[in-house]
Amino acid sequence: MEKHIEIQVEGVTKAFGDHRVLCGIDLEIQRGEMVAFVGGSGCGKTVLLNLILGQLKPDAGTIRVADHERDGALLVNIADLSGVELDGLHTHWGVVFQMNALFSGSVFDNIRLWLHEVKHLEDEDILPIARDVLSAVALDDGDVFLETDVNSLSGGMAKRLAVARALSMRPEAIFYDEPTTGLDPTSAAQIQDLILANHEQRKASACTTIIITHDKDLLNRLAPRTVMLHDGRVFFDGPFAEFAASSSPIIRPYFDLMPVLHLGANADG
Repeated sequence: MEKHIEIQVEGVTKAFGDHRVLCGIDLEIQRGEMVAFVGGSGCGKTVLLNLILGQLKPDAGTIRVADHERDGALLVNIADLSGVELDGLHTHWGVVFQMNALFSGSVFDNIRLWLHEVKHLEDEDILPIARDVLSAVALDDGDVFLETDVNSLSGGMAKRLAVARALSMRPEAIFYDEPTTGLDPTSAAQIQDLILANHEQRKASACTTIIITHDKDLLNRLAPRTVMLHDGRVFFDGPFAEFAASSSPIIRPYFDLMPVLHLGANADG
């Protein structure tokens, strides 16, 4: 099958004051790949994600992404896009934030927001989509649950709702920032299975999945291409099995510490 680049990062650097976070990142992600970014806290995983999403600008280097608004989804330089063009790009992406980023209101309100504001759909068109994505993440798709206040949801249910909201956009690429942090083992396993199932179901349309995580169980279960950042650069890029088996003095201590980092993950540089 012919391969197409979804994300291309070349020579990207980023500093905050005197603190250099990224020191020359080179990376290509093919359409339809599942890729996990790993590395110690503060290594720049979330910064790199925000650069790819266009929420931050690099100090140097170039980030190109597939523009699914155009025939052939040709690569475009994010730096060249206007605000309107970047918004158009975002209609083809889904993001599941670490803390879910649900807002006050009902389950339906949270699914409705992006579909109404970004895709300009009305409630009668949104309702069947909402029911479909709630069912896909094993949540109740009935009227009572749709009107449930999100503040009453358990952590696992809130995370599944965040995934459902991202899936409602039918994204070409979906980004997960620490998707299992703060969840009990059962809920975490459900989210892991959900990420894998969605990726497998969307293989025909080559949906790209990008995950930031310290979760060793998630990596074992999903076996993604694994990219480790260290000292502002890509230190490892390859299959998770090779990463897990590495005796590198950089990789081994991090790998052994991953469960502790996963339990304590609240924010990442």
